[in-house]
Amino acid sequence: MLENKSILLTGGTGSFGKAFVRSVLGRYPNIRRLVVYSRDELKQFEMAQTFAEREYSGLRYFIGDIRDEARLRRALEGIDIVVHAAALKQVPAAEYNPFECIKTNVLGAQNLIEACLDTQVERVVALSTDKAAAPINLYGATKLCSDKLFVAANNIKGRRDIRFSIVRYGNVMGSRGSVIPFFLDRVKSGVLPITDPRMTRFNISLQDGVDMVLWSIEHNWGGEVLVPKIPSYRITDVATAIGPECRQEVVGIRPGEKIHEEMITASDSFNTVDLGRYYAILPSAGTYSVEDYCRQRDACVVAPGFAYDSGSNPDFLNVEQLRRLIAEHVTGPRVD
Repeated sequence: MLENKSILLTGGTGSFGKAFVRSVLGRYPNIRRLVVYSRDELKQFEMAQTFAEREYSGLRYFIGDIRDEARLRRALEGIDIVVHAAALKQVPAAEYNPFECIKTNVLGAQNLIEACLDTQVERVVALSTDKAAAPINLYGATKLCSDKLFVAANNIKGRRDIRFSIVRYGNVMGSRGSVIPFFLDRVKSGVLPITDPRMTRFNISLQDGVDMVLWSIEHNWGGEVLVPKIPSYRITDVATAIGPECRQEVVGIRPGEKIHEEMITASDSFNTVDLGRYYAILPSAGTYSVEDYCRQRDACVVAPGFAYDSGSNPDFLNVEQLRRLIAEHVTGPRVD
C-alpha cells in the first residue's frame, strides 16, 4: 500500500510519530516521500539526529501548525496518504486552556480535512483516544468532535477518491506524559502517588499503534473508528511493578479523569462489528450498510448493549507481565 507513495505525518515528532517513521522507513524502503509535519523546530532537529534526510532520500521535515490551513495546503502538495497525530492532549492543560485545545484539536482537524479535499490525498487516518468515548473532560470532547468531523468528511468528498478513517486506542506504554515514565521518575523518592486504587487503563505498545494505523490505511472503507482488542492494567499493579518497595499514596482523582476508560459505549454497539483483531464502529449514516461491511470483511455485529471499557475488560495484565513489558518497551533489560 505504501510503496512509491508520499505520506504526510502531522505531529510527527511525538512518540507515535517517531515509531511510525521508524516502521515505515524499515518496511517500505521505496517510499517516495515521508514528510514529518510539526511546529517545533527543536524536536525536528533532535529527531533528525536519528532519522537524517541524507540517509533517507524520501524523508523531509516540514515546520507548520495544523491551525495554519495555508501551510497545510502547501505541505500536502503531492501527498497521497495523511496520518494525523497532531493534538493537544494533556488533560489538565486542556481544562485550564480550553480554547487553545479547541483550536488545535477541532479547528485544526477541519483545516486538515478541507486541505485534503482540495488536494490529491487518497487516504486519511486520524488518531483518536479512549477519552473520546463518553467524554468527561475537554480533551476527550475535542477528540470526539474531531472524530465526528473526519467521519462526516466522507459525506462531502463527492467523486474524489479519498477515504477518511479513525483509529482509537488507550494509553500507549511509556509515551511522554503517561503514568509509567512518571512513576519511573518518582521511584527513588520511595512514594508513588495513586489517584485512586480502583483506577484501570487500557494498554497498547507504540508498535501495535503503528501497526493498527498501517492496517487502517490499507483496509478501511472510510468512516470507521477502529478499536483494538488490548489488555487493561490496574494502576496499583503498575506502581507495584515499578516500585515494589515504594509506599503508594492515594492523592485523589484529577479534574477530568475517569476511574475506568471506555473505547466503545453501549450506544455505539448498534453500529459496531467484530473484525477479530479489532472492533470497528461504523458510521450511522454512511454510504454502506453494516450488513455489506460484515459480508465483505467477514465480520460480525456485536451484541446490542455491548460496551468495551478498561474495568470490565476480561484481559488484564498482572504485575509480572507489566514488569516484562516495561523492560521491553520503556526502560530496557535492567528493570526486574
